[in-house]
Amino acid sequence: MIFKANGKLFRANTADGRIFVNQGGTSSGKTYCIMQILFYYAMSDANTIITVVGQDLPNLKVGALRDAKTIRGKSPELTAFFKVNDSTSQLVGVNNSIIEFKSYSDEQDARNGKRDILFVNEANGVPYPIYRQLEMRTRRRVYIDYNPSERFWVHDRVIGTAGTRLIISDHRDNGFLTDDEHTRIEAISDREMWKVYARGKTGKLEGLVFPNFGMVDTMPDRDAWRMSAYGLDWGYTNDPTALVHVVLAHGELWLRGLIYETGMTNPMIARRCHDLGLSRDDLIIADSAEPKSIDELRAGGLRVMPAVKGRDSIKLGIDIMRRYKLNVVRPSSGLSQELKSYKWQTARTGEYTNEPIDCFNHAIDAVRYVALSRLMTRRRGAARATVFHAI
Repeated sequence: MIFKANGKLFRANTADGRIFVNQGGTSSGKTYCIMQILFYYAMSDANTIITVVGQDLPNLKVGALRDAKTIRGKSPELTAFFKVNDSTSQLVGVNNSIIEFKSYSDEQDARNGKRDILFVNEANGVPYPIYRQLEMRTRRRVYIDYNPSERFWVHDRVIGTAGTRLIISDHRDNGFLTDDEHTRIEAISDREMWKVYARGKTGKLEGLVFPNFGMVDTMPDRDAWRMSAYGLDWGYTNDPTALVHVVLAHGELWLRGLIYETGMTNPMIARRCHDLGLSRDDLIIADSAEPKSIDELRAGGLRVMPAVKGRDSIKLGIDIMRRYKLNVVRPSSGLSQELKSYKWQTARTGEYTNEPIDCFNHAIDAVRYVALSRLMTRRRGAARATVFHAI
Protein backbone atom coordinates (compact mmCIF):
# COMPACT_ATOMS: atom_id res chain seq x y z
CA MET A 1 0.00 0.00 0.00
CA ILE A 2 1.29 3.46 -0.91
CA PHE A 3 -1.34 5.24 1.20
CA LYS A 4 -3.45 4.62 4.27
CA ALA A 5 -7.01 3.90 3.24
CA ASN A 6 -10.41 3.39 4.84
CA GLY A 7 -10.56 -0.40 4.48
CA LYS A 8 -14.36 -0.67 4.57
CA LEU A 9 -14.97 1.95 1.88
CA PHE A 10 -12.02 0.82 -0.24
CA ARG A 11 -13.22 -2.80 -0.35
CA ALA A 12 -16.83 -1.81 -1.04
CA ASN A 13 -15.83 0.44 -3.93
CA THR A 14 -13.49 -2.08 -5.57
CA ALA A 15 -15.95 -5.00 -5.54
CA ASP A 16 -17.72 -6.27 -8.65
CA GLY A 17 -20.10 -3.83 -10.28
CA ARG A 18 -20.31 -0.93 -12.69
CA ILE A 19 -21.90 1.94 -10.74
CA PHE A 20 -20.92 2.67 -7.13
CA VAL A 21 -23.20 5.12 -5.34
CA ASN A 22 -21.57 6.56 -2.22
CA GLN A 23 -24.22 8.19 -0.04
CA GLY A 24 -22.58 9.61 3.04
CA GLY A 25 -22.78 12.07 5.87
CA THR A 26 -20.30 14.87 6.37
CA SER A 27 -16.65 13.82 6.89
CA SER A 28 -17.35 10.16 6.14
CA GLY A 29 -14.26 10.11 3.93
CA LYS A 30 -16.12 9.00 0.79
CA THR A 31 -14.57 11.52 -1.62
CA TYR A 32 -11.06 10.99 -0.26
CA CYS A 33 -11.38 7.21 -0.52
CA ILE A 34 -12.72 7.34 -4.08
CA MET A 35 -9.80 9.54 -5.10
CA GLN A 36 -7.41 6.94 -3.65
CA ILE A 37 -9.17 4.27 -5.70
CA LEU A 38 -8.82 6.38 -8.84
CA PHE A 39 -5.07 6.62 -8.23
CA TYR A 40 -5.02 2.82 -7.83
CA TYR A 41 -6.72 2.22 -11.19
CA ALA A 42 -4.66 4.85 -12.97
CA MET A 43 -1.43 3.22 -11.81
CA SER A 44 -2.64 -0.34 -12.48
CA ASP A 45 -3.45 0.13 -16.18
CA ALA A 46 -1.55 2.32 -18.62
CA ASN A 47 -3.46 4.88 -20.69
CA THR A 48 -6.46 4.87 -18.33
CA ILE A 49 -8.62 7.98 -18.73
CA ILE A 50 -10.45 9.04 -15.54
CA THR A 51 -12.83 12.01 -15.43
CA VAL A 52 -13.84 13.66 -12.15
CA VAL A 53 -16.92 15.83 -12.65
CA GLY A 54 -18.43 18.45 -10.36
CA GLN A 55 -20.95 21.26 -10.43
CA ASP A 56 -18.15 23.67 -11.37
CA LEU A 57 -14.36 23.74 -11.38
CA PRO A 58 -13.95 26.00 -8.31
CA ASN A 59 -15.89 23.48 -6.19
CA LEU A 60 -13.69 20.68 -7.51
CA LYS A 61 -10.56 22.68 -6.72
CA VAL A 62 -11.51 22.99 -3.04
CA GLY A 63 -12.91 19.44 -2.90
CA ALA A 64 -11.91 16.43 -4.98
CA LEU A 65 -8.90 18.05 -6.67
CA ARG A 66 -7.54 19.26 -3.35
CA ASP A 67 -7.97 15.73 -1.94
CA ALA A 68 -6.08 14.35 -4.96
CA LYS A 69 -3.19 16.74 -4.42
CA THR A 70 -3.10 15.90 -0.71
CA ILE A 71 -3.04 12.14 -1.39
CA ARG A 72 -0.27 12.59 -3.96
CA GLY A 73 1.75 14.87 -1.70
CA LYS A 74 1.76 12.37 1.16
CA SER A 75 3.27 9.59 -0.97
CA PRO A 76 6.74 9.73 -2.56
CA GLU A 77 5.61 7.00 -4.97
CA LEU A 78 2.57 8.94 -6.15
CA THR A 79 4.55 12.18 -6.34
CA ALA A 80 7.07 10.50 -8.63
CA PHE A 81 4.38 8.76 -10.69
CA PHE A 82 1.97 11.67 -11.30
CA LYS A 83 2.70 15.17 -12.51
CA VAL A 84 0.17 17.94 -11.79
CA ASN A 85 -0.88 20.25 -14.61
CA ASP A 86 -2.73 23.11 -12.91
CA SER A 87 -3.53 24.86 -16.19
CA THR A 88 -5.58 21.87 -17.42
CA SER A 89 -6.61 20.55 -13.97
CA GLN A 90 -5.08 17.17 -14.73
CA LEU A 91 -2.80 14.63 -13.07
CA VAL A 92 -0.76 12.75 -15.68
CA GLY A 93 0.95 9.45 -14.87
CA VAL A 94 4.25 8.18 -16.26
CA ASN A 95 2.19 5.36 -17.86
CA ASN A 96 0.08 7.97 -19.74
CA SER A 97 -2.91 7.53 -17.46
CA ILE A 98 -4.82 10.77 -16.88
CA ILE A 99 -7.06 11.95 -14.04
CA GLU A 100 -8.89 15.03 -15.31
CA PHE A 101 -11.18 17.37 -13.35
CA LYS A 102 -14.00 18.94 -15.38
CA SER A 103 -17.43 20.53 -15.31
CA TYR A 104 -19.97 20.62 -18.13
CA SER A 105 -22.34 23.43 -19.05
CA ASP A 106 -25.07 21.29 -20.56
CA GLU A 107 -26.02 17.93 -22.07
CA GLN A 108 -24.45 18.76 -25.42
CA ASP A 109 -21.16 19.69 -23.77
CA ALA A 110 -21.14 16.34 -21.93
CA ARG A 111 -21.24 14.43 -25.22
CA ASN A 112 -17.63 15.34 -25.94
CA GLY A 113 -15.04 12.69 -25.07
CA LYS A 114 -15.00 9.19 -23.62
CA ARG A 115 -13.31 7.74 -20.58
CA ASP A 116 -12.61 4.52 -18.71
CA ILE A 117 -13.77 5.64 -15.26
CA LEU A 118 -16.15 8.44 -14.22
CA PHE A 119 -16.47 10.04 -10.79
CA VAL A 120 -19.40 12.42 -10.27
CA ASN A 121 -18.52 14.38 -7.13
CA GLU A 122 -21.35 15.97 -5.09
CA ALA A 123 -23.76 14.62 -7.67
CA ASN A 124 -26.78 16.56 -6.40
CA GLY A 125 -25.18 19.63 -8.00
CA VAL A 126 -24.91 17.95 -11.44
CA PRO A 127 -28.06 17.73 -13.63
CA TYR A 128 -29.21 14.25 -14.65
CA PRO A 129 -28.98 14.85 -18.45
CA ILE A 130 -25.28 15.68 -18.04
CA TYR A 131 -24.70 12.58 -15.90
CA ARG A 132 -26.53 10.38 -18.41
CA GLN A 133 -24.37 11.52 -21.32
CA LEU A 134 -21.19 11.00 -19.29
CA GLU A 135 -22.26 7.57 -18.02
CA MET A 136 -23.04 6.33 -21.55
CA ARG A 137 -19.53 7.33 -22.63
CA THR A 138 -17.77 5.58 -19.73
CA ARG A 139 -16.30 2.17 -20.52
CA ARG A 140 -15.61 0.58 -17.12
CA ARG A 141 -16.75 2.07 -13.81
CA VAL A 142 -18.82 4.96 -12.48
CA TYR A 143 -18.50 6.47 -8.99
CA ILE A 144 -21.05 8.86 -7.51
CA ASP A 145 -20.97 10.60 -4.13
CA TYR A 146 -23.18 13.12 -2.31
CA ASN A 147 -24.63 14.23 1.02
CA PRO A 148 -28.27 13.00 1.04
CA SER A 149 -30.01 16.22 2.09
CA GLU A 150 -32.97 15.28 -0.12
CA ARG A 151 -33.99 12.87 -2.86
CA PHE A 152 -32.76 13.65 -6.35
CA TRP A 153 -32.17 11.83 -9.63
CA VAL A 154 -29.73 9.25 -8.20
CA HIS A 155 -32.50 7.86 -5.95
CA ASP A 156 -35.05 7.73 -8.74
CA ARG A 157 -32.95 6.69 -11.73
CA VAL A 158 -29.74 4.99 -10.54
CA ILE A 159 -30.12 3.19 -7.20
CA GLY A 160 -31.68 -0.22 -7.71
CA THR A 161 -30.63 -0.63 -11.34
CA ALA A 162 -28.60 -3.64 -12.48
CA GLY A 163 -24.90 -3.48 -11.65
CA THR A 164 -25.31 -0.66 -9.12
CA ARG A 165 -24.03 -0.82 -5.54
CA LEU A 166 -25.25 1.56 -2.82
CA ILE A 167 -22.67 2.30 -0.12
CA ILE A 168 -23.84 4.33 2.90
CA SER A 169 -21.23 5.78 5.24
CA ASP A 170 -20.94 8.37 8.00
CA HIS A 171 -18.26 9.97 10.14
CA ARG A 172 -18.03 6.88 12.38
CA ASP A 173 -16.54 5.01 9.41
CA ASN A 174 -13.70 7.52 9.15
CA GLY A 175 -10.98 6.53 11.57
CA PHE A 176 -8.82 9.46 10.52
CA LEU A 177 -11.00 12.11 12.21
CA THR A 178 -10.14 13.54 15.61
CA ASP A 179 -12.35 12.99 18.64
CA ASP A 180 -13.34 16.67 18.49
CA GLU A 181 -14.48 16.29 14.88
CA HIS A 182 -16.60 13.23 15.73
CA THR A 183 -18.11 15.06 18.71
CA ARG A 184 -18.93 18.17 16.68
CA ILE A 185 -20.84 16.14 14.07
CA GLU A 186 -22.73 14.11 16.68
CA ALA A 187 -23.71 17.37 18.40
CA ILE A 188 -25.85 18.60 15.46
CA SER A 189 -29.04 19.51 17.30
CA ASP A 190 -31.53 19.53 14.43
CA ARG A 191 -32.85 15.97 14.15
CA GLU A 192 -33.35 15.97 10.37
CA MET A 193 -29.90 17.44 9.78
CA TRP A 194 -28.36 14.96 12.21
CA LYS A 195 -29.92 12.13 10.22
CA VAL A 196 -28.44 13.47 6.98
CA TYR A 197 -25.01 14.66 8.09
CA ALA A 198 -24.26 12.38 11.06
CA ARG A 199 -25.83 9.16 9.71
CA GLY A 200 -25.81 9.54 5.93
CA LYS A 201 -29.53 8.85 5.59
CA THR A 202 -31.70 10.48 2.97
CA GLY A 203 -33.62 13.40 4.41
CA LYS A 204 -35.84 16.23 3.37
CA LEU A 205 -34.60 19.45 4.84
CA GLU A 206 -37.63 21.61 5.58
CA GLY A 207 -37.70 24.92 7.38
CA LEU A 208 -34.90 26.42 5.30
CA VAL A 209 -34.08 30.03 6.09
CA PHE A 210 -33.56 30.85 2.40
CA PRO A 211 -35.72 28.39 0.45
CA ASN A 212 -36.08 30.30 -2.82
CA PHE A 213 -32.63 31.49 -3.87
CA GLY A 214 -31.77 31.23 -7.55
CA MET A 215 -28.65 30.24 -9.48
CA VAL A 216 -27.43 32.52 -12.30
CA ASP A 217 -24.37 32.60 -14.55
CA THR A 218 -23.35 36.26 -14.46
CA MET A 219 -23.45 39.41 -12.39
CA PRO A 220 -25.55 42.31 -13.74
CA ASP A 221 -23.78 45.01 -15.74
CA ARG A 222 -21.73 47.21 -13.45
CA ASP A 223 -23.75 50.29 -14.40
CA ALA A 224 -26.72 48.72 -12.57
CA TRP A 225 -24.87 48.23 -9.28
CA ARG A 226 -26.31 50.28 -6.43
CA MET A 227 -24.02 48.78 -3.79
CA SER A 228 -20.95 46.53 -3.89
CA ALA A 229 -19.00 45.09 -0.94
CA TYR A 230 -17.28 41.89 0.15
CA GLY A 231 -18.19 39.95 3.29
CA LEU A 232 -15.49 37.98 5.10
CA ASP A 233 -15.97 35.32 7.77
CA TRP A 234 -12.85 33.96 9.45
CA GLY A 235 -12.07 30.25 9.70
CA TYR A 236 -9.06 28.01 9.96
CA THR A 237 -8.94 24.38 11.12
CA ASN A 238 -12.48 23.00 11.06
CA ASP A 239 -14.41 25.99 9.70
CA PRO A 240 -13.71 27.54 6.30
CA THR A 241 -12.73 31.11 5.66
CA ALA A 242 -15.51 32.53 3.47
CA LEU A 243 -15.36 35.57 1.20
CA VAL A 244 -18.50 36.58 -0.73
CA HIS A 245 -18.99 39.45 -3.17
CA VAL A 246 -22.38 41.08 -2.53
CA VAL A 247 -23.96 43.38 -5.13
CA LEU A 248 -27.30 45.19 -5.01
CA ALA A 249 -28.76 45.66 -8.49
CA HIS A 250 -32.30 45.82 -9.91
CA GLY A 251 -33.62 45.65 -6.35
CA GLU A 252 -32.09 42.18 -5.84
CA LEU A 253 -28.95 40.78 -4.20
CA TRP A 254 -26.35 39.08 -6.36
CA LEU A 255 -23.88 36.88 -4.49
CA ARG A 256 -20.66 35.30 -5.70
CA GLY A 257 -18.68 33.06 -3.35
CA LEU A 258 -14.97 33.66 -3.92
CA ILE A 259 -13.23 31.84 -1.04
CA TYR A 260 -14.45 28.85 0.95
CA GLU A 261 -11.42 27.07 2.35
CA THR A 262 -9.91 25.83 5.62
CA GLY A 263 -6.29 26.30 6.63
CA MET A 264 -5.96 29.86 5.32
CA THR A 265 -3.70 32.19 7.28
CA ASN A 266 -4.18 35.96 7.11
CA PRO A 267 -1.28 36.44 4.64
CA MET A 268 -2.85 33.73 2.46
CA ILE A 269 -6.22 35.51 2.60
CA ALA A 270 -4.58 38.81 1.64
CA ARG A 271 -2.75 37.24 -1.30
CA ARG A 272 -5.91 35.53 -2.52
CA CYS A 273 -7.84 38.81 -2.33
CA HIS A 274 -5.18 40.54 -4.42
CA ASP A 275 -5.21 37.63 -6.89
CA LEU A 276 -8.97 38.11 -7.19
CA GLY A 277 -8.37 41.76 -8.12
CA LEU A 278 -9.36 43.40 -4.83
CA SER A 279 -7.62 46.63 -3.88
CA ARG A 280 -8.06 49.54 -1.46
CA ASP A 281 -10.99 50.66 -3.62
CA ASP A 282 -12.98 47.54 -2.66
CA LEU A 283 -14.63 47.42 0.74
CA ILE A 284 -14.33 44.19 2.76
CA ILE A 285 -16.59 43.85 5.81
CA ALA A 286 -15.15 41.24 8.15
CA ASP A 287 -16.24 39.54 11.34
CA SER A 288 -15.40 41.99 14.12
CA ALA A 289 -14.44 39.16 16.49
CA GLU A 290 -10.86 39.22 15.17
CA PRO A 291 -9.55 42.82 15.19
CA LYS A 292 -5.95 41.61 14.90
CA SER A 293 -6.80 39.79 11.66
CA ILE A 294 -8.49 42.91 10.32
CA ASP A 295 -5.36 44.94 11.08
CA GLU A 296 -3.19 42.37 9.29
CA LEU A 297 -5.30 42.53 6.14
CA ARG A 298 -5.20 46.32 6.27
CA ALA A 299 -1.41 46.15 6.52
CA GLY A 300 -1.55 43.91 3.45
CA GLY A 301 -3.06 46.71 1.38
CA LEU A 302 -6.77 45.93 1.71
CA ARG A 303 -9.67 48.12 2.83
CA VAL A 304 -11.30 46.22 5.70
CA MET A 305 -13.85 47.35 8.26
CA PRO A 306 -15.42 45.37 11.14
CA ALA A 307 -18.97 44.13 10.78
CA VAL A 308 -21.79 45.70 12.75
CA LYS A 309 -22.75 43.45 15.64
CA GLY A 310 -24.97 43.69 18.62
CA ARG A 311 -28.13 42.36 20.16
CA ASP A 312 -30.15 40.25 17.70
CA SER A 313 -27.70 41.04 14.89
CA ILE A 314 -28.02 37.51 13.49
CA LYS A 315 -31.82 37.72 13.25
CA LEU A 316 -31.66 41.26 11.90
CA GLY A 317 -29.09 40.37 9.26
CA ILE A 318 -31.18 37.39 8.13
CA ASP A 319 -34.30 39.56 8.04
CA ILE A 320 -32.57 42.08 5.78
CA MET A 321 -31.33 39.32 3.44
CA ARG A 322 -34.82 37.78 3.24
CA ARG A 323 -36.25 41.08 1.97
CA TYR A 324 -34.37 40.63 -1.28
CA LYS A 325 -34.39 38.01 -3.97
CA LEU A 326 -31.04 36.19 -3.70
CA ASN A 327 -29.18 35.32 -6.91
CA VAL A 328 -26.12 33.08 -6.46
CA VAL A 329 -23.66 33.56 -9.32
CA ARG A 330 -21.89 30.44 -10.59
CA PRO A 331 -19.30 29.40 -9.61
CA SER A 332 -19.90 30.11 -5.95
CA SER A 333 -17.78 28.00 -3.65
CA GLY A 334 -19.65 26.79 -0.57
CA LEU A 335 -22.43 29.38 -0.64
CA SER A 336 -25.07 27.43 -2.58
CA GLN A 337 -24.56 24.34 -0.43
CA GLU A 338 -24.98 26.39 2.75
CA LEU A 339 -28.19 27.97 1.46
CA LYS A 340 -29.53 24.46 0.81
CA SER A 341 -28.80 23.42 4.41
CA TYR A 342 -29.31 26.51 6.61
CA LYS A 343 -32.45 25.89 8.69
CA TRP A 344 -34.51 27.32 11.50
CA GLN A 345 -34.20 25.49 14.81
CA THR A 346 -37.15 23.38 15.92
CA ALA A 347 -38.81 23.46 19.32
CA ARG A 348 -39.72 20.32 21.28
CA THR A 349 -43.19 20.57 19.77
CA GLY A 350 -41.65 20.16 16.34
CA GLU A 351 -42.49 23.71 15.30
CA TYR A 352 -39.85 25.98 13.83
CA THR A 353 -38.49 28.81 15.96
CA ASN A 354 -37.15 32.14 14.71
CA GLU A 355 -33.61 31.09 15.69
CA PRO A 356 -31.36 29.65 12.96
CA ILE A 357 -29.09 26.65 13.52
CA ASP A 358 -25.47 27.46 14.25
CA CYS A 359 -23.90 25.54 11.36
CA PHE A 360 -23.70 25.73 7.56
CA ASN A 361 -23.47 29.49 7.93
CA HIS A 362 -19.93 30.68 7.15
CA ALA A 363 -20.57 32.10 3.68
CA ILE A 364 -24.04 33.17 4.83
CA ASP A 365 -22.48 35.07 7.74
CA ALA A 366 -20.20 36.85 5.26
CA VAL A 367 -23.27 38.04 3.33
CA ARG A 368 -24.99 38.98 6.58
CA TYR A 369 -22.10 41.28 7.56
CA VAL A 370 -22.61 43.23 4.34
CA ALA A 371 -26.38 43.35 4.84
CA LEU A 372 -26.01 44.77 8.36
CA SER A 373 -23.39 47.32 7.37
CA ARG A 374 -24.60 48.42 3.94
CA LEU A 375 -28.31 47.65 3.63
CA MET A 376 -29.63 49.06 6.89
CA THR A 377 -30.24 52.49 8.36
CA ARG A 378 -31.67 53.37 11.74
CA ARG A 379 -34.58 55.74 12.15
CA ARG A 380 -36.11 56.58 15.54
CA GLY A 381 -34.38 53.61 17.09
CA ALA A 382 -35.83 51.11 14.63
CA ALA A 383 -33.81 49.22 12.06
CA ARG A 384 -35.05 48.96 8.52
CA ALA A 385 -33.66 47.87 5.16
CA THR A 386 -32.71 50.55 2.71
CA VAL A 387 -30.85 50.98 -0.54
CA PHE A 388 -27.25 52.06 -0.03
CA HIS A 389 -26.37 54.20 -3.03
CA ALA A 390 -22.60 54.53 -2.72
CA ILE A 391 -20.30 51.90 -4.19
